[in-house]
Amino acid sequence: MSVNKLALIRYRTIDECLKNRFRKWTLEDIIERVAHMLYEYEGITSGVSKRTIQADIQLMRSDKLGYNAPIVVTDRKFYAYSDSSYSITKVPVNAADVNKMKEIVGILKQFEGFNYFDEMTEMITKLENNLYKSTHPNENYIQFEGNKQLRGLKHINPLYQAILQKKALLIEYQSFKAKAPIRNVYYPYLLKEYRNRWFLIVKARDGKALITMALDRIVGFQTLTEEPYKAYKGVDFDRYFDDLLGVTKSEKDRAQKVVLKINKLNAPYVLTKPIHHSQQLLAEDAEGTTIRIDVVLNFELEREILGFGECMKVLSPRNLASRMKKRLAQAARQYEKDSSEE
Repeated sequence: MSVNKLALIRYRTIDECLKNRFRKWTLEDIIERVAHMLYEYEGITSGVSKRTIQADIQLMRSDKLGYNAPIVVTDRKFYAYSDSSYSITKVPVNAADVNKMKEIVGILKQFEGFNYFDEMTEMITKLENNLYKSTHPNENYIQFEGNKQLRGLKHINPLYQAILQKKALLIEYQSFKAKAPIRNVYYPYLLKEYRNRWFLIVKARDGKALITMALDRIVGFQTLTEEPYKAYKGVDFDRYFDDLLGVTKSEKDRAQKVVLKINKLNAPYVLTKPIHHSQQLLAEDAEGTTIRIDVVLNFELEREILGFGECMKVLSPRNLASRMKKRLAQAARQYEKDSSEE
């Protein structure tokens, strides 16, 4: 049974409502939300009928689409999932939809080689591979880097839609240092990936500085339709992150000249895969290679350098070299302690 686009928008919207534990959803609330999303995506101003949403809920409860959604009604008026972890997005795609997606991938592959499609090559390959595995589960001919246990990936699309539609968000967030989650109103500006971990760049309603939130630390969020959205008026984000390794930066941070010496054995790895796009080759000798990068000094830069261990040395700036020396000494002392206990 194929699903048309409008029906899919309705199902996905109902699903997003029932997953949202921040509020209780009456049938009227769901109808209003679905009507809003149909207008946002398709420009439909006629809304949606009560009968249509009731039929959608019954269909989602059934196995006709393979959803078997555990939708329950509490206090005779509030709709919710009895299983808080359930989502129709976790249900396997049926054969008809797989075939449609294969057709789409086939069309996309025809555009490979065009400049504006260069960055989509990996995505198209991933799509094709995932579709192939859906019909050949025991065969896999390409492996991509990823972490299936990484939390927060389900937030990517709804957060992206909130950014596109310029919607304020009520976000419940718990950093690694916090003992309990904190709720606040934020204006979302950018989703950014760094080494398979996703981050959301926001500004708090009562704050002035940009904040970087890890998606795996977002407990939950909801769109605030009545809250005016405040657009970001600082430097464009392509320039903002241009001098950065990772995501950690304040608006006052500026790039510094970082000079690194890599031993001869490991130099090829850095020359063929630059640490940063600003990387320049300064010198090569019998001991190794000296390079320069112009980046903000942050946690991610330090972690990158530490990852090379004894194979890389910071020549400048002095404060970074001093910090690396201190951290490596602290690491060495942990092993000295282990040796003394033997």
